[in-house]
Amino acid sequence: MTIGDITPKKERKSRRSKHVVDDTAPLLPKRQDEDAGYDEFNGASFTGAVFNLSTTIVGAGIMALPATMKVLGLILGIAMIIFMAFLTDASIEFLLRFSRAGKTTSYGSLMGDAFGKYGRIFLQICVLVNNIGVLIVYMIIIGDVLSGTSSSGVHHAGVLEGWFGEQWWNGRTFVLIVTTLGIFSPLACFKRIDSLRFTSALSVALAVVFLVITVGIAIIKLISGTIMMPRLLPDVTDLTSFWRLFTVVPVLVTAYICHYNVHSIDNELEDSTQIKPVVRTALALCSTVYIMTSFFGFLLFGDSTLDDVLANFDTDLGIPYGSLLNDAVRVSYAAHLMLVFPIVFYPLRLNMDGLLFPSARPLALSNMRFTFTTVGLITLIFLGANFIPSIWDAFQFTGATAAVCLGFIFPAAVTLR
Repeated sequence: MTIGDITPKKERKSRRSKHVVDDTAPLLPKRQDEDAGYDEFNGASFTGAVFNLSTTIVGAGIMALPATMKVLGLILGIAMIIFMAFLTDASIEFLLRFSRAGKTTSYGSLMGDAFGKYGRIFLQICVLVNNIGVLIVYMIIIGDVLSGTSSSGVHHAGVLEGWFGEQWWNGRTFVLIVTTLGIFSPLACFKRIDSLRFTSALSVALAVVFLVITVGIAIIKLISGTIMMPRLLPDVTDLTSFWRLFTVVPVLVTAYICHYNVHSIDNELEDSTQIKPVVRTALALCSTVYIMTSFFGFLLFGDSTLDDVLANFDTDLGIPYGSLLNDAVRVSYAAHLMLVFPIVFYPLRLNMDGLLFPSARPLALSNMRFTFTTVGLITLIFLGANFIPSIWDAFQFTGATAAVCLGFIFPAAVTLR
């Protein structure tokens, strides 16, 4: 049965003058009162919203996608990426339709409307688990790329160590402190997600830079005849290899999780009817990047593709300027993650505040709560990145638990409710 469009006609227009107060997940009003001390905000643009949502989607998961091709083969792997894009679009469609029906303006208040206080709390806990885990992974990878890692028992030199040798100032802890204070903290201080539209655009551009370099290397090696024909279908020979096919599910689920930011972006849009085109444009853009990265990454490294394809760029590529290209790939990816950080941090802070202070006024209007929540969460993420040794344990845990709840179980539950 098809669910009709139940959005009231009076809501199909610009929300510039619409004042929203949500006690479960504080969202920022379009216009601030004079005594609030903020400049008037007339709404986010379509382009800015697309870049913000695309940055939410494209994170560290993109580096694990070529490894899914090694498990599934090119044909099934690319088909699964496309299928997950359509599934994500459908789940976001459900969230938006029932948010309009219930006049709710956040994911948390939608869950609260459907399942009461405990449904809202469960949603907020899942956002905290997913986003804290993802941001710790981002910071670990940035430390690995810039300072190197010895977690596997073999030391892989970082970019800074390769350029300048081993110095006290390019050690992992010092590099992460500088990155946290110089990049993460300033970007985390913006109170509107639309303020991050320019860094989001740069982040997407850096992901495209990584893609272009990978495609270029693959084409050069293809012309030189040093690339073998990649496997098109999964290699299933026994029960163990069959069950191994399902290990790619957490990676594919994590790759498209953006649901926790959809309402924030929707509420800041100048024209609220643009949210569906925003979602579909962002999904189309990210799916294209995912498919090309998976295809050319697997084409380049074949069955030698590692779980994190970035680690493959630590070896000799066998082409002119290979070392320079290796560094370009790793630096562009580290910079990409630095700019993704504030986009994922934004809903984390909102949901932490909503969990601790459900009846308080909007977070953006309380400088003290905003400051303490921001500092506390960044400190927690920094400590986690310095004491958790492996990123893949975090990825598998969040992808198989909190991420699948946020992306698919909760929207389906709201629909059935």
